[in-house]
Amino acid sequence: MLSKEVVVQNQVGLHARPATFFIQKSNEFKSGIWVEKNDRRVNAKSLLGVLSLGITKGTRITVFADGPDEQEALEALAALIGANFDE
Repeated sequence: MLSKEVVVQNQVGLHARPATFFIQKSNEFKSGIWVEKNDRRVNAKSLLGVLSLGITKGTRITVFADGPDEQEALEALAALIGANFDE
């Protein structure tokens, strides 16, 4: 299992549209992927789970991946967050 800490910097945080992009990207990988905020971890492939974390601009989150493509998953998701979800 690998993990990477990132800070969400886009204006609306990980709300509806950016969360959808994040989940779609997560679903491209076979690995199990989770997002953690303040010791609460949810499945990164679940819209309700991700939205329930209430991730706003400036929030520090940790993304975990476990499986055959875990490294690629973390790199792709960190790049998506770093690019502010292409907004």
